[in-house]
Amino acid sequence: MAFSEQYIRALPDKAWEYIYECENNVVETATNKGIQEVKSRRIPTISYFLRIWLPRNGMDSINRATWYRWLSATGENGEPNEKCDTIKDIDEIFKALAVDVVATEGKGIFYAKNRLGMTDRQQIDTTANVNILNIDPLGD
Repeated sequence: MAFSEQYIRALPDKAWEYIYECENNVVETATNKGIQEVKSRRIPTISYFLRIWLPRNGMDSINRATWYRWLSATGENGEPNEKCDTIKDIDEIFKALAVDVVATEGKGIFYAKNRLGMTDRQQIDTTANVNILNIDPLGD
């Protein structure tokens, strides 16, 4: 399926709508006062945005392969084209929110490691104070 320039130009606005939904997501949680709605931000994902969110919101879905082809596409003279610029901007916005959700709420640790390239860093202290006792083995 060929996507029109109008479709490409509408993607950033749709991405911001999706971001807004991710940031304002609420979940029902059982509390001592009964069921309460609690704000719980979601990590935005490309796959959900392309395959589910866009069709639910009046746009055609985009195959992930198409998305990544656009992401690496270049125009004439090797310069990025409009599709590439649009996709890179959206991808960076999704990553920015994802990093913030992981950092402030501790959600999506595996997502952070696999998609965002984050790693666990362990600090190991290899210095130790050792007291050497000089003990006569013959016990004199």
